[in-house]
Amino acid sequence: MGTQRRCSRQAERETCPFPDHTHRWTLAVRSAASAPDSDIVGGADDLSYFIKRVTFKLHDTYSNPTRNIDRPPFELSETGWGEFEIQIRVHFVAESGEKPITLYHHLKLHPWSLTFPAPGTEPEIPSPENAAKFGPVHSWQYDEIVFTDPFQTFLALLTAHPPTPLPRTSKNPTPFHTSHPASLEETRKPGVPEFTSAMERDEGERLEEAKEKIIKEQEKWKGILLEREKELERLQNLLAAKD
Repeated sequence: MGTQRRCSRQAERETCPFPDHTHRWTLAVRSAASAPDSDIVGGADDLSYFIKRVTFKLHDTYSNPTRNIDRPPFELSETGWGEFEIQIRVHFVAESGEKPITLYHHLKLHPWSLTFPAPGTEPEIPSPENAAKFGPVHSWQYDEIVFTDPFQTFLALLTAHPPTPLPRTSKNPTPFHTSHPASLEETRKPGVPEFTSAMERDEGERLEEAKEKIIKEQEKWKGILLEREKELERLQNLLAAKD
């Protein structure tokens, strides 16, 4: 799931009914693996065997901000000038018996290197002409949909369509994610971003590390709470003895 944007060409800006729309962007829900020699991120598999509809809720300033896509590819293209959060609602086929799920994605228009500038410097939004020199800006996130105890018919449908495996590594850059700032360097590499199993493994390790930190923090505060409860009990006993 993610977006790709580029600066609108001069001819496009001249014919666009909204003169302040400086960028053209595409938002998509796709399978993680990319097709061989593809110029898009992901999309090797057709997801319509289990996804019936994807609803994109755009900013209210757009005409008809709620857009329903009922057939693959589950994506839409628009123009605009600002970044905002997009609500994405995924509806599953009737035989799944599953309720729709809601995801969120931040529309990214400006280069990541400007979002995270060097220490001591202020980010500067470039003009459309200068921004075009950076090339397309990619903003993709990897999400897994887990169905707990699905209907047998739906389980058979899912197992009949195994996803295309992710490559172990790739010469292309991996998608940047804000939770992993070190991947910012990847945005400077040429080529279309591609998800890999190595990236998936690294993300899993980071999640496990974060989980361990949370558990340790919970244990620390649990110990503090027990100590405070004991102190409270001691003070209450002292007050009771005085009475």
